[in-house]
Amino acid sequence: MEERKLEEKELLTVEEAITLFNLSRGKFKRLIREVELSFVLPYGKQRFIVREELIRYLSNGEQENLINAKFKTKKRLEA
Repeated sequence: MEERKLEEKELLTVEEAITLFNLSRGKFKRLIREVELSFVLPYGKQRFIVREELIRYLSNGEQENLINAKFKTKKRLEA
């Protein structure tokens, strides 16, 4: 059986969503733990992410808060 690419999957694990959208692991996990969001589907102890809903959420300006930006700090850009 052939595995689907992350871009094609409708439901993602938290780790897949972090990888696909290059999100900060800590910020994303904290967000889905503390806030009830439309793109998070709890299933027992696990959480799944609805890819299209997450895209909609990120396109509403939330991506800047969650992006994994280790190399984009102001001090490093000024140097």
